[in-house]
Amino acid sequence: MSLATANGTVLAEDIGDGVRRISLNRPDRLNAIVPDLLDDLVEAVTAADADEAIRAIVLTGEGRAFCSGDDLKDFDAQVSDVPGTTAYIERIQDVTRAMVLGNTPVIGAIRGWAVGGGLEWVINCDFAVAAEGTRFFFPEISWGVFVTGGITDILPRMVGLQKAREMILFGEKFDATQAKDWGMLRDVVPDDQLMPRALDLARRIAALPAGPVRDLRRSLARPDGAGLRQALKAETEATVRGFLDPETAKRVAGFG
Repeated sequence: MSLATANGTVLAEDIGDGVRRISLNRPDRLNAIVPDLLDDLVEAVTAADADEAIRAIVLTGEGRAFCSGDDLKDFDAQVSDVPGTTAYIERIQDVTRAMVLGNTPVIGAIRGWAVGGGLEWVINCDFAVAAEGTRFFFPEISWGVFVTGGITDILPRMVGLQKAREMILFGEKFDATQAKDWGMLRDVVPDDQLMPRALDLARRIAALPAGPVRDLRRSLARPDGAGLRQALKAETEATVRGFLDPETAKRVAGFG
């Protein structure tokens, strides 16, 4: 069963066995992030989390990329005054709140590029499976902005403090094999095995008792998600400062 989202930038489909697939749906822009996509993604994840029949989510992207990060063609629309820019960044953070602080495990099925906010969503997943050839990087610092998605809390716990610093500061590209070696991915598979592997993992989780699964997620997020919430707040403040710096628009124009 397919489920509509308000703007059509995200697709949702019940696969059966308690699994819902949620797909970013801007393939002509490599699923780059715009406000409509953020609204649709929050809506889709929240709806899945509220549905007691759904026990696991598979998050993926239509087309040849998972998500190429912020749509740089839309950058001027994302930057306004402090309240407007803060509202936009907070909507990005709402995706992480829905994914990490909800009750439903999220399995990433990742191919192509996962950049910036797209990479953050990979890290927000409980498990991620990537196709061979997938590439990742954080461009934010080179633009003069900052990472979001609770990455300053989650990534050091995932890969270690030194590696997290290196990944975020230098923004160097890395591949799926490296990501798996660093503990970011569960599996790297040929492209044609990506969705079957992710769905198999989601079904295994969906078959488990819901209560202990929910409690494990809450425990690993730490009590009430306090560390994550503090990280999200600090990230939002830093990102807003970066977005409103006049030099950032020049760097973004050069990057695009």
